[in-house]
Amino acid sequence: MSIFSAVLLGVIQGLTEFLPISSTAHLTLAAKLMGLITSETAEAWTEFVATIQLGTLLAVIVYFLTDLQTMLLSIWRDAKVLLTEHRMLNFSTETRLGVYLILGTVPIGIAGLFLSKFIHGMFTKSTVVIITSLVGLAVLLWIAEKIASHARSLQQLNWRDALVVGIAQAFALIPGSSRSGTTITAGLFLNLSRTAAARFSFLLSIPAVLASGLYELMKISGSVLHFGTLNLVIATAVSAATGYAAIAWLLRYLSTHSTFAFVWYRICLGVLLAVLVFFNLLPS
Repeated sequence: MSIFSAVLLGVIQGLTEFLPISSTAHLTLAAKLMGLITSETAEAWTEFVATIQLGTLLAVIVYFLTDLQTMLLSIWRDAKVLLTEHRMLNFSTETRLGVYLILGTVPIGIAGLFLSKFIHGMFTKSTVVIITSLVGLAVLLWIAEKIASHARSLQQLNWRDALVVGIAQAFALIPGSSRSGTTITAGLFLNLSRTAAARFSFLLSIPAVLASGLYELMKISGSVLHFGTLNLVIATAVSAATGYAAIAWLLRYLSTHSTFAFVWYRICLGVLLAVLVFFNLLPS
């Protein structure tokens, strides 16, 4: 892998992690075109992707730093009252949101634990799987946009909503589906406003990406270094900068626009990839 490739992969990761178009699909396709993915490097590539996702994790933490600080202080304050005064109380909106983020992370944690070998294998690098997921989620997102009322705010979220969105996030383990795509789609089906669905999606990514990244770092082997330590650092740093810009842009965009542009993008990309695979111009 060259430094240019590392920068390009970092840009792709940062821009597509938060847009509902699948960062995994774009990274995998780019890596295939660069000749970086083979049966021998499949596990190393999975570890590489999980590691550079820590860059986008940093981006979302920095962007929502004030919100996270308020949430943690609220949780500490409510927990202190509960433990010292031994009485139930009406938890603040911020405390409930923190609990919902934990609850929403459980499904992907369980799925990731039991499907680890599957995730690291070649099936999740399949172009056919990516095409199917791109188009399938596009259809679901289109339906969600059509039937959603977009009337509910983040303050109206409840534990059932958090669990539903969390289950949707678990499906993001399928390449091409998109973590932000599955969670935003679920949020729209729950009648959340577009910006509320996106904000909860981004906040929900923090524990999931942190756990995934730390897990890969703990079990990191010499295989990921196949791509080079410097390249790993560069791609992670670039993904952080571009990820921050992507979050800011998408939240502004969704305040005045629908997600139909992403629906058509996913469909067009899926069709293009299908044509390339059909004519053997892209590995399946």
